[in-house]
Amino acid sequence: MANVSKKVSWSGRDLDDDEAAPLLRRTARSGALAGEDTPLLNGAGPAARQLDFQFCLDLAYHTVYLLSRLAGFVEVSLRSCIRNSVLSHSSFFRIGQMSNVELDDELLDPEADPPPAFPREIPHNEKLLSLKYESLDYDSSENQLFLEEERRINHTAFRTVEIKRWAICAMTGILTGLVACFIDIVVENLAGLKYKVIKDNIDKFTETGGLSFSLLLWAALNSSFVLVGSVIVAFVEPVAAGSGIPQIKCFLNGVKIPHVVRLKTLVIKVAGVILSVVGGLAVGKEGPMIHSGSVIAAGISQGRSTSLKRDFKIFEYFRRDTEKRDFVSAGAAAGVSAAFGAPVGGVLFSLEEGASFWNQFLTWRIFFASMISTFTLNFVLSIYHGNIWDLSSPGLINFGRFDTETMVYTIHEIPIFIAMGVVGGVLGAVFNALNYWLTMFRIRYIHRPCLQVIEAMLVAAVTATVAFVLIYSSRDCQPLQGSSMSYPLQLFCADGEYNSMAAAFFNTPEKSVVGLFHDPPGSYNPMTLGLFTLVYFLLACWTYGLTVSAGVFIPSLLIGAAWGRLFGISLSYLTGAAIWADPGKYALMGAAAQLGGIVRMTLSLTVIMMEATSNVTYGFPIMLVLMTAKIVGDVFIEVWLGSRGRGGDPHEADPHGLFRARGWCTMAVSPQGLYDMHIQLQSVPFLHWEAPVTSHSLTAREVMSTPVTCLRRREKVGVIVDVLSCTASNHNGFPVVECAHDSQVPGGWAREGGLLAAPAVGCGKPLDGGSPPFLQPARLRGLILRSQLIVLLKHKVFVERSNMGLVRRRLRLKDFRDAYPRFPPIQSIHVSQDERECTMDLSEFMNPCPYTVPQADARLMFQEASLPRVFKLFRALGLRHLVVVDNRNQVVGLVTRKDLARYRLGKGGLEELALAQT
Repeated sequence: MANVSKKVSWSGRDLDDDEAAPLLRRTARSGALAGEDTPLLNGAGPAARQLDFQFCLDLAYHTVYLLSRLAGFVEVSLRSCIRNSVLSHSSFFRIGQMSNVELDDELLDPEADPPPAFPREIPHNEKLLSLKYESLDYDSSENQLFLEEERRINHTAFRTVEIKRWAICAMTGILTGLVACFIDIVVENLAGLKYKVIKDNIDKFTETGGLSFSLLLWAALNSSFVLVGSVIVAFVEPVAAGSGIPQIKCFLNGVKIPHVVRLKTLVIKVAGVILSVVGGLAVGKEGPMIHSGSVIAAGISQGRSTSLKRDFKIFEYFRRDTEKRDFVSAGAAAGVSAAFGAPVGGVLFSLEEGASFWNQFLTWRIFFASMISTFTLNFVLSIYHGNIWDLSSPGLINFGRFDTETMVYTIHEIPIFIAMGVVGGVLGAVFNALNYWLTMFRIRYIHRPCLQVIEAMLVAAVTATVAFVLIYSSRDCQPLQGSSMSYPLQLFCADGEYNSMAAAFFNTPEKSVVGLFHDPPGSYNPMTLGLFTLVYFLLACWTYGLTVSAGVFIPSLLIGAAWGRLFGISLSYLTGAAIWADPGKYALMGAAAQLGGIVRMTLSLTVIMMEATSNVTYGFPIMLVLMTAKIVGDVFIEVWLGSRGRGGDPHEADPHGLFRARGWCTMAVSPQGLYDMHIQLQSVPFLHWEAPVTSHSLTAREVMSTPVTCLRRREKVGVIVDVLSCTASNHNGFPVVECAHDSQVPGGWAREGGLLAAPAVGCGKPLDGGSPPFLQPARLRGLILRSQLIVLLKHKVFVERSNMGLVRRRLRLKDFRDAYPRFPPIQSIHVSQDERECTMDLSEFMNPCPYTVPQADARLMFQEASLPRVFKLFRALGLRHLVVVDNRNQVVGLVTRKDLARYRLGKGGLEELALAQT
C-alpha cells in the first residue's frame, strides 16, 4: 500500500507526493543525512481519503441525532436527507481544496489492501523542525543595481519616500479602524437579532412548556453560523483560522508563512470572526484585528493586489521584505489599538511580541498608525450611535471607568493582588497544557477539512446546550431595575427579576466582561460565578484551535473576571462587607491575571489594560499581577512534572506510558505562552530573542550546513538551471566564488570545502559528468538569491545576448520588484539547449558584501564564532544566510535559520531537533 501523505498546516495546502514523503534530514558537520523515515508533522493518506465524505456523513448524522434526542425530537429520515443533500453537492466541499496529491496506482488495484474503515492516525512529534518554511530577506542586498538607484535619489526624493511612509501608515490606521467598525456593527446587529429571536422563543415556551424546542433553536442557530464560518476557513483559506497572532509573530520574526498577508485571507478572517462570535463560541473578535491590520498594511504598502491581479503602480519602492516588515508591524499595532482603544499598548505589543528590528522613526510611524486607527473607530462608531460629538468608543471593547470611590485600591491590597496573580498563573498553565494535548489530538485525528467543520459545529451546539442547561437549572434571580443586561431572561424568576446566569451566557463575551466589571455588588451568586468559571474555562480551552477565525483575549478576560469577582465576593464576606472590597475591582485583576497566565505577556498587556480602564493608577497593581502570573505560569508545570518524576524525567512522570504509547510527550507543557506553544506545534523555525543559555559550547562550524552549493561569477546558464531544478535540495542562497585561474576549471564546477566541486548538493554526481582535472582554491566574492537568479533567467540576461546587442535594455531594480513576492518557479522558465551553453555574469546582481563569520584556525590562533554570537547576528540583522569562511576567505559552510532554530533548551539540557522534509 502506498504511503502518500498530505501535509496540513497553517497554509492548509497539500504538498506533492515527493514533498509529502516521510523524510528526515539532519544537518551535521559531516553533511546531510537523508532518507531516514520519520513521522510526518501532519497529514492523511489517500486511502483514508476515499471514505472521507462517507465518514463525515456518518459523524454528522450521529451528532445531529444526539442533539435531537436531547431536545426531545427524533427525525427518522434525517440520515437519508443529509446523504442526498451532501452527495448532490459534493463538488461544493471540494472548492478551495487544491490538492496536488493524486491517487496512487496501487489504490486502483483490486488486489490491494482495502482502505481502512476509519481515518488513520497521523503521528506527530514536537521535536521536529519543518523544512517547508522559508525565510524572508530582511537584509537588503546592496548589489550594484541597488547602489546605483540609491545614488540617483536626491534629498527631495528621500523626503518624498518618507512622506509616502507616513501616508501608508495613515491609510493603514484608517482602513483598520473601518474594518473594526464593520466587524463591531455587523456582530452587534446579527447577535442582537439572534438573541432577540431566542429570548422571544424562551419567554413563549416558559409559560406553555416545550423549552426543548428553544434549546434546539439556540443550538441550530449557533451551529448554522459556525458552519458557514468554519467552511470558508477550512476550504477557502485555512491560514485565516485562529487569531492570526502566531502567524504574524512568525512573519515579523522572518519566517515566510504562505498566504498570511493576502487579501483573500483578510476577507475570510473578517467574515469568519463575525460568524464565530455571532455563533456563540467562547471567542472574541479583538485578537483577529491584529492579523487584519497586518494584512491591510502589507497590501497598501505594495501598491497592488496579487489576489486581484491589479497593479496601481504606486509605492513600488517598498516592494521588498524589509519595508513590508516595518509596515506589518504598524498594522499589528493599529489592530491592537482598534481592538482595545490602546495606541501605546499597540506600539508596545509590536515591540514585545513581533518586531525583529526597531528604531525611533519606526516607533513614531507605528504610534501614528495606532492613533489614527483608534480615532477612526471612535469617530465612526459615534456617528453610528447617533452622537457625533461623543467620542466614547475608542476600541471594540471598553472596560468602562474605574475612577469611582469604591474602585480605588489601597496599599494593603497589593499582597491580595499578587495572590490573584499566582492563581492566574496556575490556571493559565493548566489552560495551555490542556490546549496543547487537545491540539495534538486534532493534529492526529481531525486533520481533514470536513472533520474540522463538524468539530466546530459540535462545539457550537455543545456551547449552546451547556449554556441553556445552566441557565435553566439556575435559581439565581436578581432585580431587573438598574441592570445593564441587553436581553434579560426571566425564565422561572418572579416578575421584575432576571436570571443572573443568563447575564453571563446570554450575551456577547465583550458585554459579559463589562458586566462583571461594573455590575453592583450582589448581582451574582457565588455558585453562579463558580459554575460559569469552570464551564467557560473548559469551553474556551476546547474552542481555541478550532478551524474558525477567533481570538483568545476576550475569553481569557471573561474567565478571569468571573473568578476575580468571586474572589472579591469571598473577600467581602471575610471583611464584613468593607467598602474597599468591591468585587468589580477584583474582577479586573482576575481578568489581567488570567490573560497574563495564558499569553505570558507583561509590558504591552500592562499598558493595554491600563489604557482600557482609563485609569493610570491601576498600572502598578496590573503590572504586579501580570509579572506574578507569568513567573508562576512559567515554573508551575516544571514543578508539577518534577514532583511526578524524579529530576523531571518525562518517562518517570508517565510511569505507565499512557502518553508515550500514543506519542504524547510531557514536553507539551513547557514554560511558554499560548502563541509560542502553537508556533512550536507547527514546527516553525522561530528564533527567540536569545540563543539557548547553554549553547556557548557550540560553534559556527558545528551548526553550519555543508557542503555548500556555490556558483562562479561568470557561470554557465545550464549549470544555474540544473542547480535551481535539483529536487534533492531547495537552496535559496548561493555564495558566489572566484578562483585564481577560473578559465582552467570546466563549466559546471563550483567550490566545496574550499575547492571547486560539483555545485548540486545531493544530486549524486557532477552535473556534467566526470571529474575535474585539478582543484583550485575559490574565494568568496558575494551571495546571490534564488529569486534573483530566476528573474535573470526570465529576462535572459546572458553575456552572449548582450554582446550581440539582443538585450533591449539593461535590467533595473524595478524588474525584481515587479516579480516580488510571487517569483515564478524554475519549471515555468524555458531555456533552450543553445541558451544552456551561454554564460551569465552575476557580478552586477550579487550582494558583494554578505555577512560572514570565521572558522577556527589552530595555526593562526584564530578564534571561531560561538552559537550565541551567530544567533545575535542572525536575529538582530534579520539575516537569511550567514557564510562561514576560513582565514583565506574560502567558503566552508553556510548558516541558515533552520541551523539555529533546531537547537533549543530541553529538560535534559541543550537538544537538537530533527529536520523533517514535509
